[in-house]
Amino acid sequence: MQRDIRQTTTFIEAQRLYLEQSISPETIHEIQQLNVSSDDRTALFTGVYRNEAGSPAVPHIFQLDLKTSQVNRLTTNVCHEKLPVYSPNGEHIAFLSDRDGSDNFQLSVLDTRNNTTIRPPAAAGWVENISWSPNSLAILLTVAGHGADKGSGQGAVPSQQCREEVPDWIPDVNTGNEDYRWRHLWIYDIVSKNLRKISTQDVNVWEAVWCGDRGIVAITSEQPGEEAWYSATLQYINPLTGTTHTLHTPSNQIAYLCASPSGQTLALVSAISSDRGVVAGDLLLIDINTHLARPIDSHNVDISCIQWLSESRLIMAGHRGFETLVLHHQLSDGFCAETTTEVWQSSEISGSGHYTKVSGLSGGDCLLIAEGFKRAPEIGRISSGRYHRVKSFYQSIQQQTEVIDTIKKITWQASDGLEIQGWLLRPKSSQPHPTVMDMHGGPVWQWRPHWLGRRLHILMLLKRGYAIFMPNPRGSSGRGQDYCSRVLGDLGGADSRDCLSGLDHLVDAGFTDASRIGLIGHSYGGYMAAWLIGQDQRFAAAVVSAPMINYISQHLLSNISHYVTLFLQDHYKNIGGKYLQRSPITYAHQVTTPTLSLCGSLDRCTPAAEAIQFHHALLENKVKSVLVNYPLEGHGIKGIPAMLDYATRIVAWISEHNPVTPTKAIGSDKKTDSCLAQSS
Repeated sequence: MQRDIRQTTTFIEAQRLYLEQSISPETIHEIQQLNVSSDDRTALFTGVYRNEAGSPAVPHIFQLDLKTSQVNRLTTNVCHEKLPVYSPNGEHIAFLSDRDGSDNFQLSVLDTRNNTTIRPPAAAGWVENISWSPNSLAILLTVAGHGADKGSGQGAVPSQQCREEVPDWIPDVNTGNEDYRWRHLWIYDIVSKNLRKISTQDVNVWEAVWCGDRGIVAITSEQPGEEAWYSATLQYINPLTGTTHTLHTPSNQIAYLCASPSGQTLALVSAISSDRGVVAGDLLLIDINTHLARPIDSHNVDISCIQWLSESRLIMAGHRGFETLVLHHQLSDGFCAETTTEVWQSSEISGSGHYTKVSGLSGGDCLLIAEGFKRAPEIGRISSGRYHRVKSFYQSIQQQTEVIDTIKKITWQASDGLEIQGWLLRPKSSQPHPTVMDMHGGPVWQWRPHWLGRRLHILMLLKRGYAIFMPNPRGSSGRGQDYCSRVLGDLGGADSRDCLSGLDHLVDAGFTDASRIGLIGHSYGGYMAAWLIGQDQRFAAAVVSAPMINYISQHLLSNISHYVTLFLQDHYKNIGGKYLQRSPITYAHQVTTPTLSLCGSLDRCTPAAEAIQFHHALLENKVKSVLVNYPLEGHGIKGIPAMLDYATRIVAWISEHNPVTPTKAIGSDKKTDSCLAQSS
């Protein structure tokens, strides 16, 4: 396989698909981080410009008029901007900008009354999140030290670390003391324009919000490493003294802190979680005075977003099976009973991002960034139980949607009788189809309707005549915490058999050709791909992206060692235990499937060493294997044009080793396949 494939027809096809989604170079193609004004007139969002392939995407702050749907860019800065949030009184907009470069995001404040931007002093570190006080007089900043890792959903790469100028030959020295990884809280005062750090001793803050005007609640740990998040607790922090006391010690992971306007009641989500920032599960309410935590009936929906509409009313969003839902929860006020009401649900429209997020309006409606398998990301409004498009940014999506003939919701029974669900995207060709099974990461995550314009390899495979099967085996979200917990201590066990039984179901139903099955997976999906080809020889081709291969090295080299202990329910000190039993490296000698391994050199979550050792093990066992290591990428290939290269290599590998019978409808690209198959 060649190193430089930019002149191949498949790469050019991927580049064309990418650029066809907009008319001009400066067109918004990604919408993130919606925030509605308190008067319901406008909404803020981060918009990412689609530049010509080869230049980086640029995020900026935009404002949407909810009456006219007119969009205006709020600043003329050339730096990257994100996370815009209105002050409760609407007089200011806080946002983050890397005004000093190198992704060193700092606070900026726009005064909406005179349209001037204030640049407060820089905090010692990079700002990860912000929260307005209810009285609009202060902004709470969660600040990570330079060198602290970003979450796996943001690439799991270390942030820019200040390094002293030394000769090139000076070695790096690691003593285990990494004070630069700590996350602290800072407060910016709108009136005095002062920025100060809250003095908390041995407290690492992952997430924090105001609890009333005089208190703070935070998800904290006693250590700063990414692995410490998995055992974090909920603390109350006095912003003046920095003193803390524990409000809640959860049994699982917690996220999405949200305090009622008075600060008397705290809402949060508790769930078994694979990744920081990627959480969906049970809704809890905690009384700040009594510390009493009580679960709320959410109609078996895994909650991924919560917001207070008033002191006694919540709006929530989440996932249940094939559906994305929005719900209201009314607390008991002595006159009406406590109720949860489903406001809207859809199995065709879902939210953008890892899980669905909504931004509530005062009357109970909400906005969301909506998308689907055939729906490009757009800003939508849910009103009176109905979905309405507010603003679409994509100009041409026909090429991206016409390749899908049908979208099927698939259910089947596992060997133990448990119902499993998944999605099947069928191409415009006769069945049974050659099929590629695409396995999601996590394991606690899920496949749901998402825009395929950002997964070009899937579009290109569908165009060539492959069906795409996306199973949600046990451990996936959207089916409740019991369903998630079935993967604990059993990675690669029943969940892998769920995927195989799903393929058997597709073959028996006549959808899939049993002799032409490939599989791809990223992160935990990459682990599953590497694991399955060592257990089952039915696969014609495999693509393993950012995998976990050897659980001992994964534990010792990654930044989330506690993840391995938590999900394997074991430790590498147990010689012959699950660390070896469930590692794909142990079964590499049983692999016969041609395998393409993909990784990012900067990945701290699933280090490149995992894919590297699997590649060498396969070569040692005479299996056809190619390793592709992207030098500037982390956990997930996000940069342009690296993403185009990534899509091209996947399509070429599947096409070569699990070929589709050429037909006029499919238009198989033989020139591309033969070109990419050459040895470097």
